Amino acid sequence: MKLVTYATPAGPDEGGILVSRDAILPLSRALAWNEEDVGRPADAGAIHARYGAGVLGLVVSGAPARTAADRAVQAFREGRIPATAAIDVGSVQLRAPIPRPPSMRDGYAFRQHVETARRNRGLEMIPEFDQFPVFYFTNHQAVIGPGPLPVRARHLEKLDFELEAAIVVGAEGRDLDASSADAHVFGMTIMNDFSARTLQMDEMKLSLGPAKGKDFATGLGPWLVTLDEIAPRITSTPRGAVFDLAMRAFVNGEQVSTGNVKDMTWTFAELLARASYGVTLYPGDVIGSGTCGTGCFLELNGSRITHDQWLQPGDDVALEIDLLGRLENRVVLQEPSKNAMT
Repeated sequence: MKLVTYATPAGPDEGGILVSRDAILPLSRALAWNEEDVGRPADAGAIHARYGAGVLGLVVSGAPARTAADRAVQAFREGRIPATAAIDVGSVQLRAPIPRPPSMRDGYAFRQHVETARRNRGLEMIPEFDQFPVFYFTNHQAVIGPGPLPVRARHLEKLDFELEAAIVVGAEGRDLDASSADAHVFGMTIMNDFSARTLQMDEMKLSLGPAKGKDFATGLGPWLVTLDEIAPRITSTPRGAVFDLAMRAFVNGEQVSTGNVKDMTWTFAELLARASYGVTLYPGDVIGSGTCGTGCFLELNGSRITHDQWLQPGDDVALEIDLLGRLENRVVLQEPSKNAMT
């Protein structure tokens, strides 16, 4: 199942199910059909009480919500829900599938990226990388989906993309073990960890961060894909699932990056185990993989693959991951409000 969130002309954003390449079945319609079919109240209040709001509500509600959504998709394909209940993908603006996750962590799981980025700065590979997976918290209130990437002037000081995958937690868990942590994953999406490198490097000299170099925008989308759709590309290991999903990045139509999720040195299960040590993870929490090898200009410029290239206003950046879709953004310089710092 592919879940989306989209803007509506009036009112809050809506959740939906991508039932074909071009059609979205609104979650409200899908869940209302299910409630009517099983003889329960199907008004908006009853649906909200049972399943919450939007895609996040579906994730939080767990197995009952997934069963209801699966039944509705089957009914749509069989014609028991009319085709007119769906809306055209091209007629709406997609948001991030979960626009405001409860929390968002980003890992550092690809050795190639870490090793190359350090070598390009004249640094040896840090041995602690092989001892435990590391992550940082990023701003879960600054998530964007496909579409404009609004930035301020200082973000344009070496503005970078980062080609990543991300998982969404589907079941609460604490002190997880990597051998079983994948049972707590609801699905996967594409992540673009936009980075203002000058800000990032300046603040990290103080042995803290990244903070302002990262917290202005993180792209997620275009869909949240449940793991059953990815199953043919999953290999189970004692360290957790390995996902064979090719990754690509394009800037203004030119491909600049190639990678594969399977090349993560630390698995998502291992990231989950580390993140949940003494801490409870909750449904809807997002955990990114970190950047794949060649997956950002910081690495590409340092390796002379590109030449001092950074994102500029008007640039289009698109990330693709097999089975997860294509996340596209355009850089837009946003003027600050009056009296705001630039």
